[in-house]
Amino acid sequence: MQIENLKNKFIPMSETMLYILMSLTSERHGYGIMLYVKEITDGRLSLGAGTVYQTLGKLEKGNLIKQTSEIDRKKYYVITDVGKQLLIEEAKRISEINRNLEAVL
Repeated sequence: MQIENLKNKFIPMSETMLYILMSLTSERHGYGIMLYVKEITDGRLSLGAGTVYQTLGKLEKGNLIKQTSEIDRKKYYVITDVGKQLLIEEAKRISEINRNLEAVL
């Protein structure tokens, strides 16, 4: 039942939240997330520190991510199993949108 509540809360995801969650399939800290997202979007999406840390707080509170360590004041995070489930659900939703767009364009 918890997963349904989380789906209602987090899906649809903002693009920012989606990319942050995707980036945490590998352990990263906040600045590492910013660099990774900028790299994989070819610079189209450049996240600010405030946005990243606010989103990390929401994701951690929802148990979609967890802190793994803190080294030199850098907090490292990774996606949880619940976070992976929601990422899969969001991917399905986006795929459906893409199929529907392709059908009409």
